[in-house]
Amino acid sequence: MRLFQKCVSTAGIIQNAHPASWRDHRFGLPQDRWERLKGRSFWITGAGTGYGRCIALALAAAGARVFISGRRIEKLRETVAEGADLGIDISRCISIPMDIRSDSDLARAVENIQHVTTSLYGLVNSAALPQPSGTAFPLTDQSTAAWTDLLTTNVTGSWLTSKVALPLLSNGDGFRILFLSSFAGWASTPGFGPYNTSKSALNTLGASFAAECAMKYSDKDVQINVLVPGEARTEMNQGSTESPYSVVSMVLVLLSHPPGGPNGYFFNRDGRHLAFAYTQEYPRSLLAVR
Repeated sequence: MRLFQKCVSTAGIIQNAHPASWRDHRFGLPQDRWERLKGRSFWITGAGTGYGRCIALALAAAGARVFISGRRIEKLRETVAEGADLGIDISRCISIPMDIRSDSDLARAVENIQHVTTSLYGLVNSAALPQPSGTAFPLTDQSTAAWTDLLTTNVTGSWLTSKVALPLLSNGDGFRILFLSSFAGWASTPGFGPYNTSKSALNTLGASFAAECAMKYSDKDVQINVLVPGEARTEMNQGSTESPYSVVSMVLVLLSHPPGGPNGYFFNRDGRHLAFAYTQEYPRSLLAVR
Protein backbone atom coordinates (compact mmCIF):
# COMPACT_ATOMS: atom_id res chain seq x y z
CA MET A 1 0.00 0.00 0.00
CA ARG A 2 1.42 3.37 -1.05
CA LEU A 3 -0.37 5.54 1.51
CA PHE A 4 2.58 6.02 3.86
CA GLN A 5 5.30 6.20 1.22
CA LYS A 6 6.81 9.56 0.36
CA CYS A 7 5.31 9.74 -3.11
CA VAL A 8 4.04 13.29 -3.57
CA SER A 9 4.17 16.10 -1.03
CA THR A 10 4.14 19.86 -0.68
CA ALA A 11 7.32 21.36 0.74
CA GLY A 12 7.16 24.40 3.01
CA ILE A 13 4.42 23.17 5.36
CA ILE A 14 5.27 24.05 8.97
CA GLN A 15 3.77 22.22 11.93
CA ASN A 16 5.54 23.81 14.88
CA ALA A 17 4.84 27.51 14.34
CA HIS A 18 4.09 29.31 17.58
CA PRO A 19 0.67 30.98 17.10
CA ALA A 20 1.73 34.14 18.96
CA SER A 21 4.30 34.79 16.21
CA TRP A 22 1.78 34.57 13.37
CA ARG A 23 2.80 37.97 11.97
CA ASP A 24 6.32 36.66 11.38
CA HIS A 25 5.68 33.21 9.93
CA ARG A 26 2.12 33.49 8.54
CA PHE A 27 1.92 29.74 9.25
CA GLY A 28 4.21 29.12 6.29
CA LEU A 29 2.15 30.97 3.69
CA PRO A 30 3.88 33.23 1.17
CA GLN A 31 2.67 36.82 1.40
CA ASP A 32 0.57 36.58 -1.76
CA ARG A 33 -1.28 33.50 -0.49
CA TRP A 34 -1.81 35.14 2.91
CA GLU A 35 -3.34 38.14 1.13
CA ARG A 36 -5.74 35.86 -0.78
CA LEU A 37 -7.53 35.10 2.49
CA LYS A 38 -8.06 38.73 3.49
CA GLY A 39 -11.66 39.93 3.32
CA ARG A 40 -13.09 36.50 2.49
CA SER A 41 -15.75 34.79 4.60
CA PHE A 42 -15.35 31.31 6.07
CA TRP A 43 -17.53 29.06 8.19
CA ILE A 44 -15.78 26.73 10.66
CA THR A 45 -17.66 24.02 12.56
CA GLY A 46 -16.25 22.61 15.77
CA ALA A 47 -14.62 26.00 16.30
CA GLY A 48 -14.95 25.98 20.07
CA THR A 49 -12.04 23.61 20.61
CA GLY A 50 -9.05 21.91 19.03
CA TYR A 51 -8.38 22.10 15.32
CA GLY A 52 -11.50 24.14 14.57
CA ARG A 53 -10.50 26.84 17.05
CA CYS A 54 -6.95 27.07 15.67
CA ILE A 55 -8.10 27.19 12.04
CA ALA A 56 -10.67 29.89 12.79
CA LEU A 57 -8.15 32.10 14.60
CA ALA A 58 -5.51 31.69 11.89
CA LEU A 59 -8.03 32.78 9.25
CA ALA A 60 -9.01 35.79 11.35
CA ALA A 61 -5.30 36.64 11.72
CA ALA A 62 -5.07 36.66 7.92
CA GLY A 63 -7.89 39.21 7.75
CA ALA A 64 -10.75 36.87 6.92
CA ARG A 65 -14.25 37.07 8.39
CA VAL A 66 -14.88 33.84 10.29
CA PHE A 67 -18.19 32.38 11.42
CA ILE A 68 -17.38 30.06 14.31
CA SER A 69 -19.85 27.31 15.17
CA GLY A 70 -20.09 24.86 18.04
CA ARG A 71 -22.62 23.38 20.45
CA ARG A 72 -21.22 25.15 23.51
CA ILE A 73 -21.32 28.94 23.61
CA GLU A 74 -18.77 29.01 26.45
CA LYS A 75 -16.23 27.24 24.22
CA LEU A 76 -16.82 29.73 21.41
CA ARG A 77 -16.17 32.50 23.93
CA GLU A 78 -12.90 30.80 24.84
CA THR A 79 -11.95 30.80 21.16
CA VAL A 80 -12.54 34.53 20.92
CA ALA A 81 -10.60 35.12 24.14
CA GLU A 82 -7.64 33.13 22.83
CA GLY A 83 -7.70 35.18 19.65
CA ALA A 84 -7.53 38.38 21.68
CA ASP A 85 -4.56 37.00 23.63
CA LEU A 86 -2.78 36.33 20.32
CA GLY A 87 -3.30 39.90 19.11
CA ILE A 88 -5.87 38.95 16.48
CA ASP A 89 -8.71 41.29 15.57
CA ILE A 90 -11.52 39.27 17.14
CA SER A 91 -14.19 41.49 15.60
CA ARG A 92 -13.71 39.24 12.57
CA CYS A 93 -14.97 36.21 14.57
CA ILE A 94 -18.75 35.84 14.67
CA SER A 95 -20.09 33.19 17.02
CA ILE A 96 -22.97 30.99 15.91
CA PRO A 97 -23.89 28.39 18.55
CA MET A 98 -25.46 25.38 16.85
CA ASP A 99 -25.52 21.60 16.55
CA ILE A 100 -24.62 20.27 13.10
CA ARG A 101 -27.01 17.35 13.66
CA SER A 102 -30.00 19.69 13.83
CA ASP A 103 -31.77 20.86 10.66
CA SER A 104 -33.34 23.76 12.54
CA ASP A 105 -29.99 24.84 14.01
CA LEU A 106 -28.38 24.74 10.58
CA ALA A 107 -31.18 26.75 9.01
CA ARG A 108 -30.87 29.34 11.78
CA ALA A 109 -27.08 29.45 11.32
CA VAL A 110 -27.43 30.13 7.59
CA GLU A 111 -29.95 32.86 8.33
CA ASN A 112 -27.53 34.48 10.79
CA ILE A 113 -24.69 34.33 8.27
CA GLN A 114 -26.93 35.91 5.62
CA HIS A 115 -27.48 38.87 7.93
CA VAL A 116 -23.76 39.59 7.61
CA THR A 117 -22.81 38.49 4.09
CA THR A 118 -24.39 37.18 0.91
CA SER A 119 -21.61 34.72 0.17
CA LEU A 120 -19.06 32.40 1.73
CA TYR A 121 -15.69 31.54 0.25
CA GLY A 122 -14.98 28.51 2.41
CA LEU A 123 -16.29 25.93 4.84
CA VAL A 124 -14.22 23.73 7.16
CA ASN A 125 -16.01 20.71 8.60
CA SER A 126 -14.11 20.18 11.84
CA ALA A 127 -16.84 19.09 14.28
CA ALA A 128 -16.58 15.43 15.29
CA LEU A 129 -16.98 12.95 18.12
CA PRO A 130 -14.42 10.34 19.31
CA GLN A 131 -15.09 6.65 19.75
CA PRO A 132 -17.19 6.38 22.95
CA SER A 133 -15.74 4.33 25.79
CA GLY A 134 -17.54 1.60 27.63
CA THR A 135 -16.67 -1.49 25.64
CA ALA A 136 -13.59 -2.96 23.99
CA PHE A 137 -15.79 -4.49 21.31
CA PRO A 138 -18.05 -1.69 20.05
CA LEU A 139 -19.05 -3.34 16.78
CA THR A 140 -20.52 -6.27 18.66
CA ASP A 141 -21.52 -4.67 21.96
CA GLN A 142 -22.14 -0.93 21.42
CA SER A 143 -25.72 0.34 21.53
CA THR A 144 -27.59 1.48 18.47
CA ALA A 145 -27.95 4.92 20.06
CA ALA A 146 -24.17 5.31 20.46
CA TRP A 147 -23.57 4.18 16.86
CA THR A 148 -26.19 6.58 15.54
CA ASP A 149 -24.84 9.53 17.55
CA LEU A 150 -21.30 8.95 16.26
CA LEU A 151 -22.25 8.50 12.61
CA THR A 152 -24.75 11.36 12.70
CA THR A 153 -22.10 13.75 14.00
CA ASN A 154 -19.07 12.58 12.04
CA VAL A 155 -20.72 11.96 8.68
CA THR A 156 -24.29 13.22 8.42
CA GLY A 157 -23.52 16.50 10.19
CA SER A 158 -20.73 17.33 7.74
CA TRP A 159 -23.00 16.48 4.82
CA LEU A 160 -25.87 18.59 6.16
CA THR A 161 -23.60 21.58 6.86
CA SER A 162 -22.00 21.40 3.42
CA LYS A 163 -25.39 21.12 1.75
CA VAL A 164 -26.99 24.08 3.52
CA ALA A 165 -23.85 26.20 2.95
CA LEU A 166 -23.83 25.65 -0.82
CA PRO A 167 -26.20 28.51 -1.74
CA LEU A 168 -23.87 30.94 0.05
CA LEU A 169 -20.71 29.27 -1.26
CA SER A 170 -21.90 29.25 -4.85
CA ASN A 171 -22.69 32.99 -4.88
CA GLY A 172 -19.10 33.80 -5.87
CA ASP A 173 -16.74 32.69 -8.63
CA GLY A 174 -15.55 29.71 -6.62
CA PHE A 175 -15.36 28.17 -3.18
CA ARG A 176 -13.39 25.85 -0.89
CA ILE A 177 -14.62 23.08 1.42
CA LEU A 178 -12.45 20.97 3.70
CA PHE A 179 -13.48 17.79 5.49
CA LEU A 180 -11.21 16.94 8.44
CA SER A 181 -10.84 13.18 8.51
CA SER A 182 -8.41 10.76 10.19
CA PHE A 183 -6.08 7.87 9.36
CA ALA A 184 -8.78 5.85 11.14
CA GLY A 185 -10.60 6.08 7.82
CA TRP A 186 -7.91 3.77 6.40
CA ALA A 187 -7.74 1.55 9.50
CA SER A 188 -9.39 -1.49 11.08
CA THR A 189 -8.16 -1.01 14.65
CA PRO A 190 -10.03 -3.29 17.10
CA GLY A 191 -12.07 -1.30 19.58
CA PHE A 192 -12.53 1.64 17.22
CA GLY A 193 -14.70 0.10 14.53
CA PRO A 194 -17.55 2.64 14.60
CA TYR A 195 -15.11 5.58 14.56
CA ASN A 196 -13.10 3.97 11.75
CA THR A 197 -16.30 3.47 9.82
CA SER A 198 -17.35 7.09 10.30
CA LYS A 199 -14.04 8.44 8.99
CA SER A 200 -13.97 6.06 6.04
CA ALA A 201 -17.48 7.23 5.18
CA LEU A 202 -16.35 10.85 5.58
CA ASN A 203 -13.51 10.22 3.12
CA THR A 204 -15.98 8.94 0.56
CA LEU A 205 -18.39 11.78 1.31
CA GLY A 206 -15.68 14.38 0.72
CA ALA A 207 -14.54 12.90 -2.60
CA SER A 208 -18.11 12.31 -3.81
CA PHE A 209 -19.22 15.80 -2.76
CA ALA A 210 -16.28 17.24 -4.69
CA ALA A 211 -17.18 15.33 -7.85
CA GLU A 212 -20.85 16.27 -7.67
CA CYS A 213 -20.18 19.97 -7.01
CA ALA A 214 -17.63 20.13 -9.83
CA MET A 215 -20.35 18.96 -12.18
CA LYS A 216 -23.16 21.07 -10.71
CA TYR A 217 -21.03 24.25 -10.58
CA SER A 218 -18.92 23.63 -13.68
CA ASP A 219 -18.58 27.37 -14.28
CA LYS A 220 -16.98 27.97 -10.86
CA ASP A 221 -13.61 27.24 -9.28
CA VAL A 222 -14.58 24.41 -6.94
CA GLN A 223 -11.93 22.98 -4.59
CA ILE A 224 -13.27 20.44 -2.10
CA ASN A 225 -10.77 18.19 -0.36
CA VAL A 226 -10.17 15.93 2.63
CA LEU A 227 -7.42 16.60 5.17
CA VAL A 228 -6.02 14.26 7.82
CA PRO A 229 -4.99 16.48 10.77
CA GLY A 230 -3.19 13.73 12.67
CA GLU A 231 -2.90 13.58 16.44
CA ALA A 232 -2.63 16.67 18.61
CA ARG A 233 -3.74 17.98 21.99
CA THR A 234 -7.51 18.24 21.62
CA GLU A 235 -10.53 17.19 23.68
CA MET A 236 -10.32 13.83 21.92
CA ASN A 237 -6.63 13.39 22.76
CA GLN A 238 -5.68 15.06 26.02
CA GLY A 239 -2.40 13.14 26.31
CA SER A 240 -0.77 14.48 23.14
CA THR A 241 2.03 17.01 23.34
CA GLU A 242 1.46 18.23 19.77
CA SER A 243 -0.22 21.61 19.35
CA PRO A 244 -3.49 21.62 17.40
CA TYR A 245 -2.05 24.60 15.51
CA SER A 246 0.04 21.98 13.68
CA VAL A 247 -2.81 21.58 11.19
CA VAL A 248 -3.08 25.27 10.32
CA SER A 249 -0.33 25.55 7.71
CA MET A 250 -1.78 22.89 5.43
CA VAL A 251 -5.33 24.14 5.93
CA LEU A 252 -4.40 27.68 4.90
CA VAL A 253 -2.45 26.39 1.90
CA LEU A 254 -5.56 24.57 0.66
CA LEU A 255 -8.00 27.39 1.43
CA SER A 256 -5.78 30.01 -0.24
CA HIS A 257 -5.06 28.01 -3.38
CA PRO A 258 -5.55 29.98 -6.61
CA PRO A 259 -8.03 28.78 -9.25
CA GLY A 260 -7.33 25.43 -10.82
CA GLY A 261 -6.25 23.68 -7.64
CA PRO A 262 -7.13 20.23 -6.28
CA ASN A 263 -10.68 18.97 -6.04
CA GLY A 264 -11.57 15.61 -4.54
CA TYR A 265 -8.11 14.82 -3.17
CA PHE A 266 -6.65 13.71 0.16
CA PHE A 267 -3.85 15.35 2.13
CA ASN A 268 -2.02 15.04 5.44
CA ARG A 269 -1.18 17.99 7.68
CA ASP A 270 2.57 17.50 7.11
CA GLY A 271 2.25 18.16 3.37
CA ARG A 272 1.92 14.59 2.16
CA HIS A 273 -0.55 13.89 -0.63
CA LEU A 274 -2.54 10.73 0.09
CA ALA A 275 -4.35 8.10 -1.93
CA PHE A 276 -7.74 6.69 -0.95
CA ALA A 277 -9.69 3.98 -2.80
CA TYR A 278 -9.65 4.96 -6.50
CA THR A 279 -8.28 8.45 -5.83
CA GLN A 280 -4.54 8.80 -6.40
CA GLU A 281 -2.28 11.45 -4.88
CA TYR A 282 -2.62 15.00 -6.16
CA PRO A 283 0.35 15.19 -8.58
CA ARG A 284 1.55 18.77 -8.02
CA SER A 285 2.85 20.88 -5.16
CA LEU A 286 0.18 23.05 -3.57
CA LEU A 287 2.60 25.94 -3.25
CA ALA A 288 3.92 25.86 -6.80
CA VAL A 289 1.10 28.02 -8.15
CA ARG A 290 1.48 31.79 -7.82
